[in-house]
Amino acid sequence: MKDRESKKFRQDEHIVENRELNIWEALIPVFALVGMLAYNVYVFGDDAISGSNQFILLLGGAVAAIVGFFNKVSYKQMLAEVAENVKSTTGALLILLMVGALAGTWLVSGIIPAMIYYGLQILNPTIFLAACVVICAIISVATGSSWTTAATVGIALIGIGDALGISLGMTAGAVLSGAYFGDKMSPLSDTTNLAPAMAGGELFDHIKYMTLTTIPTIVVTLVVFIIMGFAIDTSGSADTAAILASIDATFNINGWLFLVPIVVIFLIVKKTPPLAALLIGTLLGAVFALLFQPGIVAGITGVSELTFESGYKGILKAITTKTSIPTDNEALNDLFSAKGMEGMLGTIWLIVCAMVFGGVMDGIGALSRITKALLAMAKTTFGLFASTVGSCLALNVTASDQYLAIVVPGKMFSKAYKDRGLAPENLSRTLEDSGTVTSVLIPWNTCGAYHSGVLGVGVGEYFLYAIFNWLSPMMTLLFAALQIKIKKLIPAE
Repeated sequence: MKDRESKKFRQDEHIVENRELNIWEALIPVFALVGMLAYNVYVFGDDAISGSNQFILLLGGAVAAIVGFFNKVSYKQMLAEVAENVKSTTGALLILLMVGALAGTWLVSGIIPAMIYYGLQILNPTIFLAACVVICAIISVATGSSWTTAATVGIALIGIGDALGISLGMTAGAVLSGAYFGDKMSPLSDTTNLAPAMAGGELFDHIKYMTLTTIPTIVVTLVVFIIMGFAIDTSGSADTAAILASIDATFNINGWLFLVPIVVIFLIVKKTPPLAALLIGTLLGAVFALLFQPGIVAGITGVSELTFESGYKGILKAITTKTSIPTDNEALNDLFSAKGMEGMLGTIWLIVCAMVFGGVMDGIGALSRITKALLAMAKTTFGLFASTVGSCLALNVTASDQYLAIVVPGKMFSKAYKDRGLAPENLSRTLEDSGTVTSVLIPWNTCGAYHSGVLGVGVGEYFLYAIFNWLSPMMTLLFAALQIKIKKLIPAE
């Protein structure tokens, strides 16, 4: 009863709340937020996402609330909208926790190491650049992290490429193209979970819809790198024997491990609810860890022999907290590390704070007013897509963070897409095509600064060769211009 009364209250308030709110008043919180975020990232750098950005989002909500008070919008209404916004992300938050759990069991079971092990074996000097894309894509899909991929296997590939006499910019571009393809498409990736949460869609619907633009983009990228590979001279060989030997010595690597991801993929194809599919994948990973990696599971608890108690404790630690599997190869130690459910709390914190900002903006009518202005400027579907792409790029340049390039445009544009009768997958895909992948192309963005520092290659050197990253927003705009597979909302019965 209270819930119905709350909804009726908000609907009644919407009639009178916004008549005096003009576009400049609606944009005050947005300008304030972008300015504060830009300065905060400048001060904190890569550490901004650890908590200070989240607080800045709350400050942005406070600015919006002040605008609301001046326009006679009640505190009660703003709080009701915040509650509704946070409630709408419940599924996404639970999925994020389960993704962390799955990453933990897939590491200790040897599933992720097996993907890396077999991926590294496809290296060939003639098609080295294309192989870099494929290897980094496999590893990034398995780990859900472009940062981890670049900092581990990426560094190794840079060294191999240098030994072969291949331009560092070319190798870095190939590494980042593959790493961001995997980061974008992996259900383990925080940005892949964040985009549908902001747009109001479902995780696996989002991933499936992304394939429409992502697969053509990665195919074009691979073709270009294959042509480049045949056009350049290489010398020496790609020696990965040490890395392979280290993986083989640490884990029991075998083909049976791939049964778990195959089962999860099958469940996804059969449209099993995401939480159920991820839970089954987590539990199967735990079983396979006990079967194939008993020594590793026992080692997590500090004992040498697997017992019922140490097995239970080891699996639960892998699921819930940070787990690291030490190897005799320094480059692999960072790669064989998972943060479990605990590692997802930062992203969950970001989502909740974003929902507070978005809820207040919605409560004072700012989002509605901005949406009307956007729809007035974007006369066509293509115009709406182009506005989204432009906003994501602008946030990557000004706020210098890919998460904010997803969160802020996601909240601003979600109603505009809905009003145009477009499914939320259109927005979430565009956010990823333009917000996630282009962050690495901007030197002062946290992603650009991180990757150029880790790989030892300047953004200017790899920019042209990071084909997947700059081609992705062009592909999404091409699909919008030609009206290819633009998913419409299904009217509710």
